Amino acid sequence: MAVILAIESSCDETSVAITKDGKLLSNVINTQIEVHQKYGGVMPEIASRLHCENIGLVLKEALEKANIKLEDVDAFAVTRGPGLIGALHVGMQCAKTLAMLYKKQLIPVHHLAGHIYANEYNEELKFPLLAVVVSGGNSELVLMKGHMDFEIIGETRDDAIGECYDKVARVLGLPYPGGIPIDKLAKEGTHVYHLPKPLSGEDTYDMSFSGLKTNVINLVHNLEQKGEKVNVPDMCRSFQDTAVGIVIDRATRAIKEYNIKQVVLAGGVSANSYLREQMKIQCDKLGANIIIPPMWCCTDNAAMIAKVAEHLYEMKVFAGLDLGVDPNWSIEKWNEFEN
Repeated sequence: MAVILAIESSCDETSVAITKDGKLLSNVINTQIEVHQKYGGVMPEIASRLHCENIGLVLKEALEKANIKLEDVDAFAVTRGPGLIGALHVGMQCAKTLAMLYKKQLIPVHHLAGHIYANEYNEELKFPLLAVVVSGGNSELVLMKGHMDFEIIGETRDDAIGECYDKVARVLGLPYPGGIPIDKLAKEGTHVYHLPKPLSGEDTYDMSFSGLKTNVINLVHNLEQKGEKVNVPDMCRSFQDTAVGIVIDRATRAIKEYNIKQVVLAGGVSANSYLREQMKIQCDKLGANIIIPPMWCCTDNAAMIAKVAEHLYEMKVFAGLDLGVDPNWSIEKWNEFEN
């Protein structure tokens, strides 16, 4: 094993983590959520500028906590994509500069692979495995038959589930990010609003959330035009039951078809209590082991990037200093990059 320094800057968290021989020595995260809350979502240009301001401070703190000097690092890992292009560039330039200065290897890491492999901080991955990747920018079912072997068997055809949560929260007058307040209020409500389940009944693992989001927005506006008020807890419960139900339905069918041994939840929406509860119930019924990530692993962090980088270091997957970011990088092409 080796000393890995990993950098994550794909969205609104600036993070640096250091691992040594597989042990996590430090994982420093600077979040921008409070800044973006006033806009009701992440502002890409502001995110990029804040990454520039924070990256040096986060790097310094991570080194101090790990009691490691830059000279001791064997490889620098960085999130290459997917994500916001400007935000990704900040982490990339930092990693490339360090790799050049200290003449060490540069490791490009796929952001979603990071979310999946964050579960290794809990327990060993077992195959065939189904990764349920749900976040503000992604909704995918990923089949893994071995380490670093990714096959997307289902994905959203439009909006990601996390984006849908944020936009529904906005129309209900709830704060950003929308997942936490909706999850909390849903526990107080009743499923009384009839909402559509896009692609229901179709023979596909793909998902769709745009129509669900639009239906909620239209329903709220129609009630307001009639002088009626929407019952927010009931709407949160109705929406969450439907949105999470779409994911559970696809995942359950995939577990059966592919004889899945283990299911892992990954991404920001994996923090959702209803998703965790329902996924565990289904896995228990079907005899599949489930790994539910600790809450600190659900948000973007560099520790998850370092975990993937450990595997890539052993596989000798390195890039040159002409490496570029890719905001639309597919997880199936994790080993295809410009160098």
